[in-house]
Amino acid sequence: MYHIAYSLEEIKQVIQAEGITPHPEYSIRTLAYDSRKLVDEKYALFFALSGRRNGDLYIKEAYQEGIRNFVVQKNYTGVSEFPDANFLLVEDTLKALQDLVSKHRKNFSYPVIAITGSNGKTIVKEWLYQLLGHEKNIIRSPKSYNSQIGVPLSVWNMNEKNNMGIFEAGISRKGEMSALKSIIRPNIGVLTNIGQAHNEGFISRDEKIAEKLILFKGVDLFVYSPKYLYNYKGTIPGKKKFTWAFNQPADLNVIRQYDGYENYTVLTAIFKGKSMKTMLPFKDAASVENAVCCWALLLALKYDGDDVTIWIQELHAVRMRMELKTGINNCSIIDDSYSLDLSSLAIALDFLNQQNQHPKKTLILSDIPEAGMSPKILYKQIAELLESKSVDRLIGVGPEISSYAKLFSIEKTFFPDTATLISQIHTIRITDETILLKGARKFEFELISKILTQKVHETVLEINLNALENNLNHYKSHLKPGVKLMAMVKAFSYGSGSFEIANVLQFNRVDYLAVAYTDEGISLREAGVTLPIMVMNPDLLGFEMMIEDNLEPEIYSLRVLNDFIVALKKTEKKRYPIHIKLDTGMHRLGFSTVEIGPMLKIIAKNPLIVVKSAFSHLTSSEDPLSDDLTHEQINLFTSITNVMEKTLGYPIIKHIANTSAISRFPEAQFDMVRLGIGLYGIDGTYPAHKSPLETVAKLKTCISQIRELKNGDTVGYNRKGVMTHDGRVATVKIGYADGYNRQLGNGTGKMLVNGFLVPTIGNICMDMCMLDITGVPAEEGDDVLVFDEHHTVNDIADQLKTIPYEVLTSISQRVKRIYYYE
Repeated sequence: MYHIAYSLEEIKQVIQAEGITPHPEYSIRTLAYDSRKLVDEKYALFFALSGRRNGDLYIKEAYQEGIRNFVVQKNYTGVSEFPDANFLLVEDTLKALQDLVSKHRKNFSYPVIAITGSNGKTIVKEWLYQLLGHEKNIIRSPKSYNSQIGVPLSVWNMNEKNNMGIFEAGISRKGEMSALKSIIRPNIGVLTNIGQAHNEGFISRDEKIAEKLILFKGVDLFVYSPKYLYNYKGTIPGKKKFTWAFNQPADLNVIRQYDGYENYTVLTAIFKGKSMKTMLPFKDAASVENAVCCWALLLALKYDGDDVTIWIQELHAVRMRMELKTGINNCSIIDDSYSLDLSSLAIALDFLNQQNQHPKKTLILSDIPEAGMSPKILYKQIAELLESKSVDRLIGVGPEISSYAKLFSIEKTFFPDTATLISQIHTIRITDETILLKGARKFEFELISKILTQKVHETVLEINLNALENNLNHYKSHLKPGVKLMAMVKAFSYGSGSFEIANVLQFNRVDYLAVAYTDEGISLREAGVTLPIMVMNPDLLGFEMMIEDNLEPEIYSLRVLNDFIVALKKTEKKRYPIHIKLDTGMHRLGFSTVEIGPMLKIIAKNPLIVVKSAFSHLTSSEDPLSDDLTHEQINLFTSITNVMEKTLGYPIIKHIANTSAISRFPEAQFDMVRLGIGLYGIDGTYPAHKSPLETVAKLKTCISQIRELKNGDTVGYNRKGVMTHDGRVATVKIGYADGYNRQLGNGTGKMLVNGFLVPTIGNICMDMCMLDITGVPAEEGDDVLVFDEHHTVNDIADQLKTIPYEVLTSISQRVKRIYYYE
């Protein structure tokens, strides 16, 4: 918020806009594009971006929150609705955003490092921040803000207090990098690697490399590994080039790697003809490569080699994700201590506000070191941010934030350090609230997280909320204009959780939710979910509670219809919404064609109810061999709903398309579609190896014990497992009580141990099972992946000769769910 201010007239000239500005006196210092994430409204400029959804749809919402300055497309027709707002009309709102930030970037002449590549961008950025932050006041991309929108929002934060910038840039198709280059304008370029990510957006590897290298055209220094530009036929940019490699000619040539230490890797390298050695506090290949990339850049920048080797040894792991966990005393814990600055704090507070399961929201915040501004201004700005984000309570940790306690007008408590907070935590009332942890590394907030997080089974189901959102947006992109989306969250959201998933879906503006039973809907209402919710299996005993919580029943028979009307007559409700289920071929639930007439007569006589929607189920929308039947169902559904609307005399929402039908049968989208298993990355429409969907759920456990066994030794109950060789067996902490089916025993099931796919041996026990890990490098305590993006839910379903739905919904609720944003 404390940012260079621009007048509306300046901005109008920069973005070449036509202006309707009844109040030209406004100045702008904050950029906004999401009406759910607003701050500093008086000084904010809202860009109505058009993507999967038309940004114009959210102008009213932003206006109601206090925004008075907007950038819109020239064809926008709603200006007259907001007579006291300023509008700047442009051809392309995204280009206008980028042009404005490009102009802002020109105000600064200090060095800017740009990073791109297929993987490792964020890690390298954060490690360079660690390595250089002791002497530089660095502005950097928050989290992984590297997109066409994320880059300008990052660069906008540049100010005169900084003396270095580090920004990452990500692209997925040809033609995207030029805009990012014009915004970042780097002096120094770093290429992390060239991998498989986003290959589908390019016709060849060379085309992808050429697009990425646009970012570095004209830079003073370009740091890269020749390995990733091997056989590239284009021009390599950079007035000066610095290369790094493993055992091949390069400016920094790592000639030896020793990983025999428990938690370290020792690297020996040749630089300018001399041997250098450093010890990395990591062992995995990706971390080693990312660290060498940072090592190379610091040497290229002429830092002393001996100093650099010491700094590299002090690198610490970067937590790439914000985790939502179940806490003690019915709390939810959001753990986001991977970075602490104003930008990442604002992002975390937005996630805090997504979670409505508790009425109270608490922030535990440490001092913010090296913020690049005076402490008084910093904590005044934080106080304003907390007020705008409706935080109820602040628990401050550190001498600096404590000294500015008077700036915070909300409920507050302060402690000089983490140890004091932990020693006195029993004196703080912590119950029925959502708690965000945001601490600088030196404050060791992981100790607070450990105390506040509920202690449960060590087997965990990790839910990637970024992937869930990306899958949701994939299906949204297939929808015709105006088509609504109902998300299925029945069966504990296919095993992934209830209110946690529902709150994310609500935040992402789905139109409806659907649950199986009344108690599922009640739980969502208690967790603060306000979306319309359809109950697919209502029962007479639950009607009263359903009506009390404004849950909308699926009506599938004359009996249920009459019973619901009787229940409604006991209330004062009028025109209560119901959803009519039609049987077009599934023959499970629903009104048959001969029952349509009697059903409509009952509805016509009862003004207490109104038909909100009519819907049906496709039997086999993913099966091309059944397409004729699917078309018959669609035609029958069209015929019946036409009769219904004509008889009722008012329009109803019509929906029949499930996950697979959204893309395979666009003519069946009607007024709404129902998205289920596709949200979680599973859709039979797509071949497994070419699916555009992302894996949402990862089931992990760990090794409890490893034992050496001889050929002929038996393993497990009833001696069903027999060793056919001398080898090693690992006992892992998952069994049939966790949802790991007994049929997966005796070699049928497989799990990933340190990248190796290994079979089960012996029967599956209630709480554990055994794996044959002969020949696999593994130790007690190592993670074991039951399924992830490599060994998938589909693979396990194939092993069980069942479907992915059953695998996911069978995961016991005693298995800890961890939700995270990367």
